[in-house]
Amino acid sequence: MVQTSEATNKTDANDAEAICEAMSRPSMRFVAMKTVEQQDLQAMHRVRSSLIRERTAKANQLRGLVYEYGLVAPREISSLRRALPEWLEDAENGLTVRFRALLAGLYRDLQQLDERVRELDREIATIAREHEPIGRLQQLTGIGPLTASALYALVGDARQYRNGRELAVALGLTPRQHSSGGKEKLLGISKRGDKYVRTLLIHGARSALRVAPNKTDRISCWAVALAERSHPNVATAALANKLARIAWAMLRHGTNYEAEHVAA
Repeated sequence: MVQTSEATNKTDANDAEAICEAMSRPSMRFVAMKTVEQQDLQAMHRVRSSLIRERTAKANQLRGLVYEYGLVAPREISSLRRALPEWLEDAENGLTVRFRALLAGLYRDLQQLDERVRELDREIATIAREHEPIGRLQQLTGIGPLTASALYALVGDARQYRNGRELAVALGLTPRQHSSGGKEKLLGISKRGDKYVRTLLIHGARSALRVAPNKTDRISCWAVALAERSHPNVATAALANKLARIAWAMLRHGTNYEAEHVAA
């Protein structure tokens, strides 16, 4: 049967038909509604992320401009902040008066972006101290106020996921499969879902893995053993996966982190 163009256009009748068909499928997944508190938190994280991107672009612009005058800017943004006042005060570095004024304006822009990010960090830290579920998530190694609040803003009480693995899948922390003919082939993580939260979990797991050799808890010992027999990036992704699963259990059941109960 050939469908006409009218049958595939977006209309109220077609929308209603699609909704009825979706409701009749038992395997259909639905997005849970966020609370106003979650929306506020997520908005703060979205603004913070955009400010960081803007700050990175401003720093790269500064590096490109000063390079035209023979000044090589450091790679780290913290070193760039220290170098800018020195360039502005050095009268023998070849910078013209007009470019110094332009550079001073760009330096002020960078300082303003830094202050905006710090303001949001302080506000998020305050919310994390006052909100019990976010505070409990910070009991996990590698998870601070930023990651805990972003995770809570995304999943809430995690009731839309049946288990921790579904949350890990939704965050793109599980291996991507390319299986056929009864042969299973696992690739790297799928990188689906919310990139921002996944990135925070990966950074937190990398930080936890760096200090894990100095700890004796089960999850740290498991991570160290995994890093010794595989690539560090594989161990980092696996640790982030485990942290997401534990976070699901803590949010879903309202429990604290108990290291002795972690499966290793």
